[in-house]
Amino acid sequence: MKLYLSGPMTGLPDDNFPAFHKAAAALRAMGHEVVNPAELVVDTPRESPEFWSACLRADLKAMLDCDGIALLQGWWASKGANLELHVAHRVNMQVLFVPELLQKRRYYDQVQAAAAEGVAQGQAS
Repeated sequence: MKLYLSGPMTGLPDDNFPAFHKAAAALRAMGHEVVNPAELVVDTPRESPEFWSACLRADLKAMLDCDGIALLQGWWASKGANLELHVAHRVNMQVLFVPELLQKRRYYDQVQAAAAEGVAQGQAS
């Protein structure tokens, strides 16, 4: 599934890019194609009063090519993420939550490891 990653950036250290990159890597490892706004480039200078809106325009364009939106922890405190979620709802995109996706993945990995261990123990008998 092609997912757009959404969450808080403005006012956070390093614009929260480390959290975006970590989540993108985890989702990609799960087999998703991820559009990470921290990887998008805009031509507007950072110092420009138009920088935020230029970023949001680029983000929304990229998001609309996705199947779903994946929300990072703290999305509810972000103006941009709230707007992205609103648009996602209006265009019937699937809405997912990154913490839940990662928790399900950890559970799946634990089940797979336990099953593999059981098979290995059965073969050793």
